[in-house]
Amino acid sequence: MALISLEDLDGLDDEQLDDDITDNPEPMDEDESERLMSHWQAVASTHQVSVPQEMRGPIQEMTRNSQQREPLPFTPISSHEKMGEVQYEERLYPAGHWACVTRGDDLYEQSISMAFMKLMRFICKENSAGRYLGMTVPVISYIRMAKDGKTFEKDVETAFFLPAALQHSPPQSCDPDISIVYRQPIRVVTRPFFGTTTEETVGRQILLLWEILGATDELHSDRYAVAVYENPGVPRRRNELWFIRRDL
Repeated sequence: MALISLEDLDGLDDEQLDDDITDNPEPMDEDESERLMSHWQAVASTHQVSVPQEMRGPIQEMTRNSQQREPLPFTPISSHEKMGEVQYEERLYPAGHWACVTRGDDLYEQSISMAFMKLMRFICKENSAGRYLGMTVPVISYIRMAKDGKTFEKDVETAFFLPAALQHSPPQSCDPDISIVYRQPIRVVTRPFFGTTTEETVGRQILLLWEILGATDELHSDRYAVAVYENPGVPRRRNELWFIRRDL
């Protein structure tokens, strides 16, 4: 199951969209625009999400700028391997401003998709600066566990770290659902996984990382984060599960 999210912005292979669409800074002609919109609608239909026509402009803008994303900065703390394979890493991410939106749709995938479409519009001129802002990767989704400890709560927060040039004077969103939030540093234990990001696949990864780490009170067990890096056209696309430390 694919997501209408960061993953879709560079998931347009040669059979779906000609390379010159992403490389050409000129406005797309009608045929190119229709092909791009059709691709997004096809992805959306796999999990009951509709892409409204007002997303046409943001989709085009972010497709053109898909190669100009800043990596989210971090300080590596440790890396733990077994038989040459990284089991997990520990990192410290800096304080800074994040653009955040929370959704509580029926499906985890729907919440992420709808939230990111809002963030796309913020990035593409629906902001107090009135211009394309640029973005960072990965995009982070914060999830909380329900009381049963097995399923996710409905509300999912999706966020991205504002680019370095905007950190000192962050633009505000025209959408009241989007908040610009200054957050303190966060220290995480992270493990990569590959493929789709659904409640089922993320839930399996949570159990797996707890098995590797063993029980500890140093990590939150009621909240986690999922970091998304790559597009749905990649068969084994890269994601990360983040366990959040209680203290730095």
